[in-house]
Amino acid sequence: MNRGTTRPVAIGGVTVGGSALAVFAGPCVIESDELLLETASALQRLCAERGLPFVFKSSYKKANRSSLGSFTGPGLESGLAALRRVSERLGVPIVTDVHETAEVAAAAAVADCLQIPAFLSRQTDLLLAAAGTGKPVNLKKGQFLAPDDVAQAVEKLETGGASGVLVTERGASFGYHDLVVDFRSFVVLRETDWPVVYDASHSLQRPGGAVSGGDRRFALPLARAAVACGVDALFFETHPDPDRALSDAATQIPLSWVGELLDQAVAVREAVAGHSSSPRG
Repeated sequence: MNRGTTRPVAIGGVTVGGSALAVFAGPCVIESDELLLETASALQRLCAERGLPFVFKSSYKKANRSSLGSFTGPGLESGLAALRRVSERLGVPIVTDVHETAEVAAAAAVADCLQIPAFLSRQTDLLLAAAGTGKPVNLKKGQFLAPDDVAQAVEKLETGGASGVLVTERGASFGYHDLVVDFRSFVVLRETDWPVVYDASHSLQRPGGAVSGGDRRFALPLARAAVACGVDALFFETHPDPDRALSDAATQIPLSWVGELLDQAVAVREAVAGHSSSPRG
């Protein structure tokens, strides 16, 4: 795939936006140390077998929940401690969400990359605080944003001092209770010159009600299509038993699917290698 002017981003010891498709993956939210280590170890092995850069993702807190009784995670202090243990034991880079400016410094002390949730993608103070740590920042495009509107948020991160920016497509609101992926978005997001990421699990959501729904059966075909459009990385949440997951049970991908997902993604990437995502001339 012709990358044009994409600027690679270093996250820990891996590079996103280079010759290999990168992977951001892990459970939606921290449920236990055992779950983190089991999932991170399996993902690390699966990515290593295919030569894919891997960044482990899980959240210490999920601030945007459908109902008051929804599980939100262990919280900042114990959640970051759990992520640190994964990083130290396995040597994998970490990405995690930040929701408020007060969380940013503590999260940056553990994570190699900070992530801005989609609903907060225009929050200037949060963007500048995350960028001010000097860490790379993964910006989730809001469901309410057109792809060309992301440029202003990216400018905030660049001006704020982020060492790199990643832009993640995770679907756009379609009516009230559904999301769709407009694949034109990947071409437009590429114009930021930063790596583009596709979120293959959140884009499957059907938001609304006491618990958000979704349909994980679309994960593999949509991931293949995104790779064909030239994304630099895939993002997905995965769990050994998604139906028993405490958050986003409908859209987390079974850990047993991940090998096949990665094999299909690599095959598509190899098939389209050397082709630009848009005509030139």
